[in-house]
Amino acid sequence: MPDHSNPAWNRLAARALAIAGACAVAVPVAFAAPGDKASVAMKSAEGADLGQVMLEETPHGVLLHADLHGLPEGTHAFHVHAVGACEPPFKSAGGHFNPSGAAHGLMSAAGPHAGDMPNIHVGSAGTLNVEIFNSWLAIDDKLFDDDGAAIVIHEGGDDYKSYPAGAAGPRIACGVITK
Repeated sequence: MPDHSNPAWNRLAARALAIAGACAVAVPVAFAAPGDKASVAMKSAEGADLGQVMLEETPHGVLLHADLHGLPEGTHAFHVHAVGACEPPFKSAGGHFNPSGAAHGLMSAAGPHAGDMPNIHVGSAGTLNVEIFNSWLAIDDKLFDDDGAAIVIHEGGDDYKSYPAGAAGPRIACGVITK
């Protein structure tokens, strides 16, 4: 049992409490919580409705469910971009969402960007119904900063390594992420 009458013990206890108090100071940071949701209305460069992408926070990242139609057949890059603006030809969406400053690419040792995701594969009917899990993404203040974020579909597939966007070609669809 500690000797509370000992001045050295009292100084040590006071310092320990001060350090614990300093560590417990509340900092207003918004964390994503499982179940948080966001949605995206995807549009073509011509303004045609292409369907929805729904985002749901999980304990380990974000599950994206894309239910899309009217897309060209083939393999397409599917990324989260850093700016929530979708004026054709969608360059307004900026580069990939990358709050950590990582290198591009799922195959890069120094990557990936938080916005890097696997390619999507659209059949001859032009429809896509797929779920994609992204462990680097969160539905939080970084995604919903002052300029927002968007989902962009590219004309070609991402090679998962070329800087800055995987040699995926022009942007053919875009939608702003909203809560």
